[in-house]
This record gives sequence, structure tokens and C-alpha cells, in this order.
Amino acid sequence: MARVPWVVGVSGASGTPYAAAVVRALLEAGEDVDLVVSRASRLTILDETGHPFRDAHAQDDLRRWLDRGADGSPDAFATDPARVRHWSPGDLAAGPSSGSYPVRGMLVVPASTACVAGVALGLSKDLLQRAASVTLKERRPLVVAVRETPLNGQTLRHLVTLDEAGAVVLPASPAFYAGARHIQDLVDFVAGRVLDAAGVEHKLYRRWEGHLGGGAGGSDRDAGGTGPGGTGPMP
Repeated sequence: MARVPWVVGVSGASGTPYAAAVVRALLEAGEDVDLVVSRASRLTILDETGHPFRDAHAQDDLRRWLDRGADGSPDAFATDPARVRHWSPGDLAAGPSSGSYPVRGMLVVPASTACVAGVALGLSKDLLQRAASVTLKERRPLVVAVRETPLNGQTLRHLVTLDEAGAVVLPASPAFYAGARHIQDLVDFVAGRVLDAAGVEHKLYRRWEGHLGGGAGGSDRDAGGTGPGGTGPMP
């Protein structure tokens, strides 16, 4: 069967644990992944984990990054990155730069305001922006997990442009009502919502079932599960 991956783009915004959680869940779901880690995000990964992400050592650096927990635990997960294909952000001849390259869609996690602006304006200044623009023009799913606060008017207009172009704009907003007790629970909630928007099955959080107080006893992680979540009750 031909390989048809999800493209995951990691921009320079804070929140690289969200991206790691998304990649892990895609692999657990049996999906292939094409990964684009922007130059700016490499500084963020170094700052948030203390470890570099280098093209020449991408497989080893990727494994270490994916195995790291959101709380900094170095071996919280055991991930096999064999189904991840890494593309350099400066490689504008890479597969995802062309609409004829088969992919399921693209998830930009986290998305900085600079990345949002570049995609909204069609700048294609690097492979991440180019792949996102290709995703839009080919009418494939594009999920943009913007991670910034507060948002100014210019960024809001760029986000509206992306929404009108067919992208799903998904703020990286974790939920608390389900009784999360670990930072990983909050990270997994956001990652799970990204995958929900893409239509990928996962078990990252406990979904809302219509019963108030269901999260008072703590997260599923305490009982060996993968954590809480859901869209929750409306006020």
C-alpha cells in the first residue's frame, strides 16, 4: 500500500510538547508522519527540553524529543519513530512542497503568529509555510493550533483568512473541568482536539458524556489511562 502520511509542522511558538503528543498519537493510530521542524522551533525545543533538534541527527533527536514527558521526564514514553520522515525546513524541493505528493493533510502544532501570517499571506518562505499553502490549495485538511496570547487585530484577521480558506483554527486551550492532575493531561487534551479536527482516532483524553462532576475523582492517568478531556458542558 502506498504511503500517505500526515504532515506535522512545528513552528517557533512555545508548546512543542503539543507537537510531540500529536506525533506520538498519530504513530499509535498506525499513521505515517512527515515532520517539518522550522528553524525557529529548534530554538524553542532547545529551550523547552534542553536538547537540540538537528538535521544531521534527526532520528536520534526525534526519539529523545518524543520520549520526553511534558513535565520534563526523559523517558516517559517509548516511541518508535521509524514511520516518521523528517524534512529540512529549508528544503523547498521536499515532497510536501508539491500538490502531487500524496498526503492526508497537515497539522501545524504549535502555530506561531508569524507562521499564521505567512500561511495566510501565501509567503511560502520555508517548507512549513509552503506545505501549508499546498494543503489549502489542494483542499486537504489543515489544522492550525495557534499558540499565542493576547491576539492583536492583525493576527485575528489572518486567522479569519485561514478559516475562510478552509483551515481549522484551533487555539491551544487546555480544559480543566475533567480533573486533570498532570501537565501531560493538559497537553494531551490539546493534542487530542487537534486529532479530532483531523478525524484521527485516539485515546488521549476522556470525552464528555453528559455527567457533571465526572472529573472530580482525578484523571484516567491515575488509573492507568491516558487522561481526561472532551468539549465539556456549555454554561
